[in-house]
Amino acid sequence: MRLLHTSDWHLGQDFHGFPREAEHAAFLDWLADTLVSQQVDALIVAGDIYDSQNPPISAQRQLYQFIAAVRQQLPRLDIVLIGGNHDSAGRLEAPGPLLDAFGVRVVGSLRRTADGQLDAETVAVPLQDADGAVRAWCAAVPFLRQADLPPCPPPQNEGEEAPDPLIWGVRQVYAELCAAVAARCTTNQALIATGHCYMTGGELSELSERRILGGNQHALPVDIFPSSVSYAALGHLHKAQRVGGRETVRYSGSPFPLSVSERAYRHQVVLVDLHGPHDTTITPLPVPRPVDILRIPAQGAAPAEQVIAAIRALPHDKDQAPDLPRGLWPYLHLAVSASGPQPGLRRDVEEALSSKAIRLARIDKVGEASDTAITPDSLPDLEQVHPEEVFAQRYRQKFQNDPPAAYLEAFRSILEQVEHGGEPA
Repeated sequence: MRLLHTSDWHLGQDFHGFPREAEHAAFLDWLADTLVSQQVDALIVAGDIYDSQNPPISAQRQLYQFIAAVRQQLPRLDIVLIGGNHDSAGRLEAPGPLLDAFGVRVVGSLRRTADGQLDAETVAVPLQDADGAVRAWCAAVPFLRQADLPPCPPPQNEGEEAPDPLIWGVRQVYAELCAAVAARCTTNQALIATGHCYMTGGELSELSERRILGGNQHALPVDIFPSSVSYAALGHLHKAQRVGGRETVRYSGSPFPLSVSERAYRHQVVLVDLHGPHDTTITPLPVPRPVDILRIPAQGAAPAEQVIAAIRALPHDKDQAPDLPRGLWPYLHLAVSASGPQPGLRRDVEEALSSKAIRLARIDKVGEASDTAITPDSLPDLEQVHPEEVFAQRYRQKFQNDPPAAYLEAFRSILEQVEHGGEPA
């Protein structure tokens, strides 16, 4: 059978204040066409379907319109959606009873039985080929919060080092659920696993990926996925990559850049052909980029007058593309070298852009002295500042030293509770 792995759609995202609905529509149209042309049997979306836990109605409409369109063209298509750290588990799962009838399984969170055991029934998803025969079983494991993990037992012997409780807990969850789902597989059926997590050695985006599950020091080892897993479909990291040298453990990456730091990524989805449990063929499919991200200069920074001249030289004149929707205009990222305040910079930039079909996304000032006056142009872009960075900078200002590891752990625990609606860490 053939499955397609994608993740990190972030429906409803704004890019520096610009809605991305047109970009998402272009991607979903392409994806629907690809599912049909490639005759895909199952679609796996590995988390961060929405950009926030309270997505706009337009984002929810896009998801359901996409599901309706592809199911109409591929009535046998199995669809598996798991929750990511940006998603609200409850919101994702709310239409579950309706979606189940259309071959769509939504798993936003782990459930436990009355006796406290993991409920494998809710994550076990049969995947069928075009003839309706079950060719694989999927252990649809969503983003795991610390409250989902079992407590780590103390060392058995004196002097024995205790394992990392988070890694131990995640390993136990995957071992138990994969074993339970594997027990359903017959000899010729493959075992698929999903995850929305940060793996050891994964390459993070500088600006748009939140630290999850206690921070990057808790990167998970690739061996949390048993060798019986034919393919592990991962989400969270926006750069497509394999993990730990295992071809069959992969991040599909996001469908297009979610921050200016991702403009050079080669965005893709992953086509997976399963020929039984031990024979897997992987084919990355590049995703067309609906909107480009321009940068002036291409690298480093340049003085303001050079930046303004380069803007005026750009070929994207409005009269050359009068029918191009504003939602598909390129974004522009500027890096301006500055030794002092430049209060007229934004005005000059906007004037140079007035005849261009381009949207100004971001202005970075490089080399500006820290004691200069605060102007609207010198304020940081709060969308791109992680709370942990603010905490660390404030600590250094007050105590002239880096915050201790225990302080960072406490801050991350509080941050996780805030981001997930007060759920205990």
